[in-house]
This record gives sequence, C-alpha cells and structure tokens, in this order.
Amino acid sequence: MSRRHRSALPALLVTGLYGAALTVAVVVALISGDLGPLWWLTLFATVTEGVAATGQNLLLLVLAGLSWAWGIWQILRGPPAGPPPQQDRNTLRLRVALYVATATIWLLHVTTSSTWAYATVIDSAVMWVIVLLFMRVLGGDRQYTRGAGVLGYGGFTVIGVLDLVGWSVPDEVESICGLAGLVWTVLVLRAQGGDDRWGTATVAYGIAALASPIFLVLAALPFPDEGSAVEALGVVSSVLMMIWLARSAHDLAAPRHQPAAQTTLGA
Repeated sequence: MSRRHRSALPALLVTGLYGAALTVAVVVALISGDLGPLWWLTLFATVTEGVAATGQNLLLLVLAGLSWAWGIWQILRGPPAGPPPQQDRNTLRLRVALYVATATIWLLHVTTSSTWAYATVIDSAVMWVIVLLFMRVLGGDRQYTRGAGVLGYGGFTVIGVLDLVGWSVPDEVESICGLAGLVWTVLVLRAQGGDDRWGTATVAYGIAALASPIFLVLAALPFPDEGSAVEALGVVSSVLMMIWLARSAHDLAAPRHQPAAQTTLGA
C-alpha cells in the first residue's frame, strides 16, 4: 500500500499517531469519565460544560475521530505513484486551489468563534477561485456551471465580507447562494464522472459529501440539543468534502496509461 502513493509513508505515520492519540483519549474517557482529550482531538475545542461521558457521546466522538483518521490518510498520501503527466498552468493552479480549500475547511473546525467569520470568508473566496479554475480545466461550454458557482460562492464571499463590517443580508439571499452552490457541485460531479482524469472513487466521495448533510440531520434528530456531542456528526460531512477536494487534486497528477492519447487530447 505504501508504494501505491507518493506520500504514503508520511501519511501513514501521521494517521498512526492520530489513531494512537485517539485510542488513549477513548481509554481515558472510559476509565475516568473525562471527555476533554477526546473532545479536543475530534472537535478541536474544549468540552462543553455539562456533557457526560455517556455511551452515545462516546460513540459520536469516536465516529468523528475515525472520520478524521480516514481523512488524514486519504488527503496526505498524495497522488498515485509514478511519473506525473504534463500539466498546463490552469491545472496546476486548480490543484493548488483544491489543496488550499481542503485546508480551509479544516481551518473552520479549529478556529475560535472570534475568528470563525474571517475563516468563512477565506473558505468561500477559495471556492470561488476553484469555480473559475474548474471551468478552464474541464473545458467546453459550461456557462450554467460557471454561473451557478460564481453566484453561490461569490455570493457567500460578499455576504461574509458584509457581515464582517456589520451589514446584514436577508436570509433569502443566503438561501439562493446555497442553492446555487449545490447546483454547481452537482454539475461538477457530473462532469468529473464523464472525464477519465478523475476516478470513480473520487466522484463517489463527492456524491457522499453532497448527500451526507441530509442523512446526518436525520441521524441527529433522536439526540438532545444540549448535553450531547451531536455536533460530531458534522465532522463526517466536512471530512467527506475535504477528501473529495483533495482526491480531485490527486487525480489530476495521477500517471496516465495512454500518454499519447492524452497529449493529443490536450493539444
């Protein structure tokens, strides 16, 4: 397995260290009832006051921890091993933007409430750049895809900036931007599915990231609003999105089995 990806050994090391720390935190929670270490490792925050180490809370936090561990492995292992294909400037820029977007999603989980608004603006702005670069790499007439992405993520960027300066935006505007971003994601996943530069697993992760919020909301209904680690369910959706973004970048650097055909297509 370590030979199939370019950075597999460092990824395996980091994943192993995180897994070991997660195991220790679970043991501490089981023995002493202290959720502090486990809460910090999975939600990157101090434990909420009044939350007990119940079976359901442990289960939710462990689920979040396993999601982070799998995400670390998928993201840090890099592209498949082998000589990378020749890439134009737009493809290289898209790969960098995809990696930056992956990092900004993680940043949203580790920032404090005082800086969360700034991180949100950064995340939306990076996704707006990805919208523009994706259209150049995909090629073809994709005006509707570009329009949906610009409206969605460009709109969220503007809304975030206005929020920072104290100007409120109607909820209807945010809903329109959210729907536009959803449409863009669907159209991009459809384009990736018909493009051999991206693998089936990458598209599957994107579909899972798109559909997971609905299932997670339904899964959260039986849990109480307070005194529970129900926010750990949101980690699953975030990790799926991070994996899709990172794998989309990895696949663009994967070795091509038919370099002659790819060169002709690029020309």
